[in-house]
Amino acid sequence: MSDRPVPRGYVQASRGRRSSHHSGDHREQAILATAERLLQERPLADFSVDDLAKGAGISRPTFYFYFQSKNAVLLSLLDQMNTKAHTTLKLLRGKLSGDPAVLWRSRIEAFFEVSGSHRAVAVAGAAAKATNPEVRQSWSTLMQRWISFTTLAIKTERERGVAPNTVPAEDLSVALNMLSERLMAATFTSEEGSIAEDRVIDALVHIWLASIYEDGQVAADTRNLLRQARFVAPG
Repeated sequence: MSDRPVPRGYVQASRGRRSSHHSGDHREQAILATAERLLQERPLADFSVDDLAKGAGISRPTFYFYFQSKNAVLLSLLDQMNTKAHTTLKLLRGKLSGDPAVLWRSRIEAFFEVSGSHRAVAVAGAAAKATNPEVRQSWSTLMQRWISFTTLAIKTERERGVAPNTVPAEDLSVALNMLSERLMAATFTSEEGSIAEDRVIDALVHIWLASIYEDGQVAADTRNLLRQARFVAPG
């Protein structure tokens, strides 16, 4: 059977959670665990509410006591990722100074670890954000946490005088985090042409360090001079 029809527009109530005293119920956790397991095997569209109910050991009507739809289950899983990201970023905010290569590697590794520990959920969220406004908002909230932290870290380095003032810190943060998000999705899904998982962090650390600490204008001027030199006609 198909999922229960969801009203057009994905209103906030489509999360469909009952009152808060049920939030720790083992049946709700069983539904979430089943959803994450099924997402490891196939996309959200390829399994039904009946599959979720069966996996959780409950009836279909009982499922609807906790969630209104499969989308609501995915949103709850993304909420858990958001909570983990918030906790991780609180720890990272306590380490804003030190060796740049070590600091930025630890931050990029944390970004991958938060999503990688729930890889199937991250992939499903990234895929669903294009068509589901609530998923898009949840994913945007997750990414904005990382962007805000990165902006703060870049500004801290600039105030310390170790990173040049080039493009606005927030713009640079958005570009770097969006790049990391795209590479993460490609790596997690083994997309053709993607960077191998054991090398992707190294590649990103190199790009982030070069972008944050290199004076982009000086580098651009140097490249322009070299380019002009190649086309100077001999004597």
